[in-house]
Amino acid sequence: MCGGLARWLRVLGVDASYSPGIDDAALVAHAVSESRVVISSDGKLFERRVFTTRELRGLLLPVGLALDDQLRHVARELALTPAFPRCTLCNGELAAVGRGEVADVVPARSLMWAKDFHRCTSCGHVFWEGTHWRRIRAVRDRLGRQASGIRPSPPAAADEKPLTGRDAPSDNGPTT
Repeated sequence: MCGGLARWLRVLGVDASYSPGIDDAALVAHAVSESRVVISSDGKLFERRVFTTRELRGLLLPVGLALDDQLRHVARELALTPAFPRCTLCNGELAAVGRGEVADVVPARSLMWAKDFHRCTSCGHVFWEGTHWRRIRAVRDRLGRQASGIRPSPPAAADEKPLTGRDAPSDNGPTT
């Protein structure tokens, strides 16, 4: 349910763990062991003692929010500012790599025009700033303005349409 949100948090550089189908006890244990913030729309989850005693921090995600509203809500409530992105697939850190190191996995057309390439240090997936990055940059910029207290302008460009799950860069709730 929150897989799209987890991927977008990773685009913002947030260390966001996401395990689809994890049961509540395992989610809480994971979050406690890694000192994470649990983000969920499950109000009953936050009735657990670990949350009521503030041993574990949680953020209730209002039910029914569209993905872009979820991201805005989380960014505002956790005072997030965009940082260097993480792997949207596995949450690993990205490391810059040279064109020659990824020539065997990047399409030839993209290899010709893309300048910077990054490989996930965990899963090995390769990323570059393709045409979808204009949209990603617009979302990051809008959230950055929100974090700095600058009132975001209403969506005007095609780049700033509401997010959908399909917009998320190429997984129970994410924990940060």
